[in-house]
Amino acid sequence: MRYLYTILFYIALPFLFIRLLWRSIRIPGYRKNWGERLGFCPHRFQECIWIHVVSVGETIAAQPLIKAVIQEYPDIPVLLTNMTPTGAARVKAIFGNSAFQTFIPYDLPDANARFLKRVRPKIAVIFETELWPNLFAACKKRDIPVLIMNARLSEKSAKGYQSILKVTQQMFQAISHLAAQAPQDAERFLRLGFPKDRLSVTGNIKFDLEIPALDAQALREALGVDRPVWIAASTHPGEEEIIFRAHQLIKEKYPQALLILAPRHPDRASAIGAIAKNHGFSFVRRSLNETCLSNTDIYLADTLGELLLMYAAADVAFVGGSLVAVGGHNLMEPAVLAKSILSGPTLFNFYQVSQLLLDGEALLIVNNSGEIAEKVLRCFSEDTFSKKLGENAFQVVMQNRGALQKQFDLIKMFLNR
Repeated sequence: MRYLYTILFYIALPFLFIRLLWRSIRIPGYRKNWGERLGFCPHRFQECIWIHVVSVGETIAAQPLIKAVIQEYPDIPVLLTNMTPTGAARVKAIFGNSAFQTFIPYDLPDANARFLKRVRPKIAVIFETELWPNLFAACKKRDIPVLIMNARLSEKSAKGYQSILKVTQQMFQAISHLAAQAPQDAERFLRLGFPKDRLSVTGNIKFDLEIPALDAQALREALGVDRPVWIAASTHPGEEEIIFRAHQLIKEKYPQALLILAPRHPDRASAIGAIAKNHGFSFVRRSLNETCLSNTDIYLADTLGELLLMYAAADVAFVGGSLVAVGGHNLMEPAVLAKSILSGPTLFNFYQVSQLLLDGEALLIVNNSGEIAEKVLRCFSEDTFSKKLGENAFQVVMQNRGALQKQFDLIKMFLNR
């Protein structure tokens, strides 16, 4: 089965590069460093600690753990790999010269061999559920321990792996240890045949989110201290229309209300601006340093790495990717800032986190523009209700911390062998 997978991957390779070229129309970074995707890593080491974080979200979540590794092993280079240019940019912004960065190679035998020969990892730490049959086989052949950290597995994904069970179980044989986010995730891995003695439940490292210094007060003063502000964060196509209709309803009661719109992909800013104009809204773009006036309707936060700052400056937070079939985005960021949190119902990527917040009376589920407007208006008008939601969210975060230390201990155990 793995040979068939490899043949199909080679056949698909030209189309993957065509896809990169197509995506580079919106994000020029996809046009760069193609050699790295074939294993031509620009860095060479005698040994290194290799950590894979797919994109921006995983990079931010893993940030405190990566910093702990860098501090604990100052004499061993740390190599961070990504799949997206935005993830690569985030790595460079956060870690600077303290870590190296490259794109992970496509899952082809020659690309993997080339990559591993150049970087010679002592250990491979893969965040979330990034399972690659050829890469893991190459690591096993070279006796490189593979650790899957913060692993999650939805019921839908489990069914997909079940359909290719032989390939799945071959991958499992190459994994030295898997740290699952929740007991439900662990149970699904066990049902697929993952060895129980190499599996543990460590919790979700996103609860251990590291909050940097944020000058939220200065931003809020620039936006308007005396006006109610809500944020729609990490939105996707199809969600902005719903959000803007909700904002129209909100402004009927609070004409001075401001919406911070932070799209998941900032390169969509022009298209979102056109949608805003169609709804009769005035807007300014943060990337252009445009001034937010008292009559500005929408502050378009089309920059990378500033989402926490945007959350901190808002009164109420809606987390996107949840009104469309994306599966939601990180609810911990507004929670750790004690914000009132709204989300759509599609949360399969954050099932455990969302359930904890719901059980803790810290999350409001909304299905449409009317419900969004209703909940935001209640938070604006009922200060006690809004503060209680935020306090509950913060408590959920505090009660579920600890995954960072458990996962760090696992990494140290394998590195110190």
